[in-house]
Amino acid sequence: MRVKDVEPQCFSHFRLLSRVCSSLAIEGNLKAAAAHRSICSAASLPVSVCSALAVKPIMEAKLYRPPPEVRGMTSLDKEAFTQTISVPALRVPTGVLNKVVKSLRKATIQRPGVPRVVQDKEESSDFRLVLLDPHRVSSLSSFSEAEAEALRSFSVAEELQYYELRLTYHNLKSDEVLEAVLPQGQDVTSGFSRVGHIAHMNLRDHQLPYKNLIGQVIMDKNPGVTCVVNKTNMIDSTYRNFKMEVLAGEENMVAKVKENGVTYEFDFSHVYWNPRLSTEHQRVVQLVKHGDTVFDVFAGVGPFAVPAARSGANVLANDLNPESHRWLQHNCKLNKVENKVRTFNLDGRAFIQGPLKQELPALLKGKATVHVVMNLPALALDFLDAFRGLLQQEASCDEILPTVHCYGFSKADNPEADVAERASQSLGFPLEDRCSVHFVRNVAPNKDMMCVTFTLPKEVIFSSDPEQTEPSPEPAPKRQKCAEATEDP
Repeated sequence: MRVKDVEPQCFSHFRLLSRVCSSLAIEGNLKAAAAHRSICSAASLPVSVCSALAVKPIMEAKLYRPPPEVRGMTSLDKEAFTQTISVPALRVPTGVLNKVVKSLRKATIQRPGVPRVVQDKEESSDFRLVLLDPHRVSSLSSFSEAEAEALRSFSVAEELQYYELRLTYHNLKSDEVLEAVLPQGQDVTSGFSRVGHIAHMNLRDHQLPYKNLIGQVIMDKNPGVTCVVNKTNMIDSTYRNFKMEVLAGEENMVAKVKENGVTYEFDFSHVYWNPRLSTEHQRVVQLVKHGDTVFDVFAGVGPFAVPAARSGANVLANDLNPESHRWLQHNCKLNKVENKVRTFNLDGRAFIQGPLKQELPALLKGKATVHVVMNLPALALDFLDAFRGLLQQEASCDEILPTVHCYGFSKADNPEADVAERASQSLGFPLEDRCSVHFVRNVAPNKDMMCVTFTLPKEVIFSSDPEQTEPSPEPAPKRQKCAEATEDP
């Protein structure tokens, strides 16, 4: 029934009823329904008017409202999350069902494990109910013009049905579960780094009482995750690993990952691996050409060394951590590049002043580029002084000096100028106008990971006395002209 069909003497009651019912519906569907019956009776409205104005369940701002008893839960009780709610639906002839669902793909309900099409209430074989997203559809006017036209063309009745939908723990997203459990007003996190079958989390202090529940939820809601761990201390700069505790699942720390088409295996509890550096690994490896030589000073398990070897480069890869060195060798064999990679288990400075120094003179006489990768952002800039006076014989004018890619963290307001200045100080030679600085990623508030790239100056590498290399002047920030690269996509 439309407004204009209501008898004139009832119209004022009609408007009153609409306002009251709309207000009460916000407080709850049952209260609104009771109010509807009372007002209809008191106003002596015709049955036809009251039927037309029957209060439909009004959806809350969120589809799922968790039962209050789950708040503060520390041991996961999945049954406690079960709830039945009303959602809007359309009664659709089975003959046009697929076409209607396709036309309403933006309006149908999207929830894990919840079907968009269910049996008609009357269990008719000729009709099905298409469940709608209550955030998107609250009335027929919620449909776009194209959606409304599609419904008319398929002869779908212009009337919303309401379906009692039973939501269980399995239909909820991890954020919804954790938001329901953790104390109100506290940060809810379901973010983690995925390393093969392992989900690696960094929980805050207020989340620790719920750590095992959080681990179970993360494992339940992310297919393929069979182990959830929490970091319990900062990264050890010596071996670049950290202590962790298992929150849920199996205690198998040997992960298998695939990055940029390359497979790696390693014990995540004893080596360093960061899946967020995939783009950076690829960026640098793409700079390496067939026949080039790569010295990877802090190689880890091989995310630079192995793909560089696969691209046809000759690689000398080093890591101080014995476990990283072991898995580096394993990954070279796994990817069939063991004949192109020589591995070392040395301190970074010893590697530069040992194998790199021994190989470099012959390499400088060739035409291929030599790359030196130094990915230890907490310390790598401090290792650049190892290049001072590395070689004794002056380079000829046609020799191509090595290209260095050195990583560092910066908390400065101008991180590009900061890492370039620190690299200059360590080398004892100004890199102004002779380097480029690339933003890698933001690792924490006001802390960026940067990569400074430069050709190793002959004044540094051929210094007759490494202790007497002229120190870099303190450059004024506004005179710093190192090129800035764009941020990772």
